[in-house]
Amino acid sequence: MASVNKVILIGNLGAKPELKYLPSGQAVCELRLATNEQWTDKNEQKQERTEWHRIVVWGKMGENCAKYLDKGRAAYVEGRITTRSWDDKKTGEKRYMTEIVAQSVQFLGGPGGGARSERSEDDGSSQNSGAGYGEGAGASPSTPPSDDDIPF
Repeated sequence: MASVNKVILIGNLGAKPELKYLPSGQAVCELRLATNEQWTDKNEQKQERTEWHRIVVWGKMGENCAKYLDKGRAAYVEGRITTRSWDDKKTGEKRYMTEIVAQSVQFLGGPGGGARSERSEDDGSSQNSGAGYGEGAGASPSTPPSDDDIPF
């Protein structure tokens, strides 16, 4: 049986993107994206819940996210969900982190009111050529660096 791992989010950044570089020179950008859910409960009271998502964006696309996105800016993110684990150096306990590895990021609103698109692969649908995944760094979307290389 085939399976699908695809996430689509539209939300607002809760903080300025954090851009770092691996020892190999590969760029990695971490975004915090908030999505909101609103509903009316059984007592006819409006309720709202905010969900926070950790987004990881690699290569040139990550550099562009760090350059053009800022706290409060709206973004559309497509990617896949992944969980990584490591051993806590202080306690020795196994730790886990679930995050979204972005394959496409569109910058919504902002200066000029336009949208800008960043894609991890140049499939011809990108509005910004040269936004390739790990461009010039020798990486591919299917082989991200190991957990030991990730700087956060």
